[in-house]
This record gives sequence, structure tokens and C-alpha cells, in this order.
Amino acid sequence: MPLVTVETADTLPTLAPSSPATAAFDPGAAAHDELRRQVQVYVDMGLPELLGTEESAFREVLAPLATRLPDLDLARPGDVPADDHVPFVLVLASDALRVNDLVPAMRRGTRPGVSVIDEDEARTYRPLDAVTVPPGFAYLLGGVEVGARYVNVTPEDALADLAGRGRTPLTIAEGLALVITRPDMLRPNRCFSLAGSRTGTNQRVPAIWISQRRPKLGWCWDRNPHTWLGTASALVRAGAGG
Repeated sequence: MPLVTVETADTLPTLAPSSPATAAFDPGAAAHDELRRQVQVYVDMGLPELLGTEESAFREVLAPLATRLPDLDLARPGDVPADDHVPFVLVLASDALRVNDLVPAMRRGTRPGVSVIDEDEARTYRPLDAVTVPPGFAYLLGGVEVGARYVNVTPEDALADLAGRGRTPLTIAEGLALVITRPDMLRPNRCFSLAGSRTGTNQRVPAIWISQRRPKLGWCWDRNPHTWLGTASALVRAGAGG
């Protein structure tokens, strides 16, 4: 039975932008400049409107995160390919944000993302007990790896290896943030599971991949390997409060 795509309201702010004006990622940019770029991505994608707040207030609440940049290890490890590494990602963690309202902000070109996880199921996904998400409106996710080394490895086995490497799997919110702020990191045959989020009632592992030339949020089984699906992870999470 084919998965049914969740319908998106035409008035959803994240669906409206067809040609975001945000500059593309610049690998030579300073960390503070990259943080400003990521904030602008969210502004251009309608996140302040989605949250029912003014752009100035949205920027103000995110501003303290700039002080946490020195706490992140932004260097790429020698055993991680350059095209698998993201120094940091700004993650929005507001309880007011529903998963499927954020999905259209994922883009491949001008094509918005879609979801096959309905709202009832989306609400059941929670971070694993081993995943500690900082409190507050937003935080920084440092030392991100898209997970090429785990292509064709089951999420279950990838989780065990990540624990041994001192790394943490990405949650749904973090995977969405990664694709929204760095759409260039979602590529054919280089998509990824988000094994940091589980329902606690089944073996489904959320994942983001490409379908019909669009980003898609869906799920796969934790013991099924896929030749086009790795497992994304990070080194650290840093909230504004320390």
C-alpha cells in the first residue's frame, strides 16, 4: 500500500516562498556570518510568520546563540569527507512548531518538501533517552555528519556505532533544520535516517530522502539497510543557556 502524502494548506507560510533570496552556503565564511545566513534562511522561509511573531523579535530571541559558537568544534575530522560534514546547524525547538508545517521549507530548487508522516503519528516521535535536547526556543547542533559511512547499514547498527564514537543521532527537528539551512546536503543516494527520534511503540525510524525531485520526510524500519540511506549524526548540542 503506497504511503499517502500529507496535504499542505495553501496559506502555510513555509509553503509560500517559491524563490528564497537567501545566499547559498559559503565554506569560506566566518562562523558568525554563517549563523546570520541560517537565521535569514528561516526568515525567508516564513518562520516568524508561522510562529506568529515579528521578524525583529524572532532575530532577538536567536541572537544569544552567537555566544555559543566558540564552544563548538567546527573543524572537520580527518576521516570525514568534506561533502559529508556541516560545521553547525541552527535548530528551532519551539513547541509551537509542528513537524509538517516545517516540511515545505525543505527545498530542492523551488520544489518544497513533502511528508508521508501524518500529524497523529508525527506527535508520537520523541528523542531517544540517550539524546539530550537543550531547553529553550533554539539551539546549535555542532559537528554534523550526513552519514555516508552508514549507507547500507541498518539504523539499529548505526546507532551502536555512533555511541562508540561518542556521537549522537539526529532527531526529526534536527534533520529538518539541516535540510532547510543546507539543502545542498540532501543528494541522490546520499539521504539519511534520523535515528534520534522514535515513537516508542514501533520500529519506524524517520528519514529524509528525495522523491520526485523533492525532499520527503518519511520513515523506514530500524533493521532494514538501504543503499541510498545513511544515518545522520552530530557531536554536540549547545543551547543559549549553556
